[in-house]
Amino acid sequence: MITIERKIDLLADLGQFLQENNSEIQEVKFRAAQANAWFTEAHIELAINNIIAQFLQKNKLTIWMKQYMPTNNPKKVGIVMAGNIPLVGFHDFLCGFLSGHQLLLKLSTKDEVLLTYIIKLLISWEPELADYLQIAERLNGCDAYIATGSNNTARYFEQYFGKQPHIIRKNRTSVAILDGAESEADLLALGEDVYFYYGLGCRNVSQICVPREYDFVPLLNAFNKYNYYADLNKYKNNYDYHLAIYLLNRVPYMSNESLLLVENALPFSAVSVLHYRFYDDKNTLLNELKLSNDIQTIIGEGFTPFGKSQQPSLNDYPDGVDTMEFLINL
Repeated sequence: MITIERKIDLLADLGQFLQENNSEIQEVKFRAAQANAWFTEAHIELAINNIIAQFLQKNKLTIWMKQYMPTNNPKKVGIVMAGNIPLVGFHDFLCGFLSGHQLLLKLSTKDEVLLTYIIKLLISWEPELADYLQIAERLNGCDAYIATGSNNTARYFEQYFGKQPHIIRKNRTSVAILDGAESEADLLALGEDVYFYYGLGCRNVSQICVPREYDFVPLLNAFNKYNYYADLNKYKNNYDYHLAIYLLNRVPYMSNESLLLVENALPFSAVSVLHYRFYDDKNTLLNELKLSNDIQTIIGEGFTPFGKSQQPSLNDYPDGVDTMEFLINL
């Protein structure tokens, strides 16, 4: 059996190897971008660099794993991964890899190039891993499941996997709380939380909460930095479509040519749209957000810092459910 120390060393080596960004890695990134029009090479680079910095550092992995004792009784664990942003399922893979279980991975067709390459690379370095890491089309006969998808697919996951120990994740999104005292640097950083990955991630800010009489002009001016997003056809098509809907229905909106800002109480917004809502009392707002099952993280002073929503740490578990704790206690 491969020791936890050896696995941590392999992950640290993976981080160093990916950082080299040699011609082979560049070719894999290119193929991943070709396979999914939403995956630009810049966003793939961003995802990989965040994973290297947050998940593939030996000291961070060693400290994190001191909280857990890998299993001596391996089970077969099926993991169904989403494909909304590059390597979105890497943290689940990481937890399964270090927990000691045998993994059957069902990759999304939207995001299969990168993780397939990483798994093959690890196995080439440590052939014994072939017994523990397998990419599979069907996840029959597993002892436990982790599945991530939409609210609609979650119902099917419950039907298929409900009789076994499981973690099933539904749609989530993130919000930011502003008070009007933010600096230009804060607003520029917030732009990263809104725009990166075209807003497709559960950690993307899709709604801002602002006090009444909030001045939106500095925010929109800061977001002009991302007006080049309109050069991507898929993004611009979304922008044009929703702009037409708002015009036809006489819905008030604000825009900076790359984003439509619309008042809406719902935290979920479409690609190219950012919702805003007003609040009168911050504590009342916080109580509401903390009780919501729709919110992945809150961005703002005292919460996740501006510009850091796409840089979760090893302990930032999706939906607040400790994936490692679930796996080691099977």
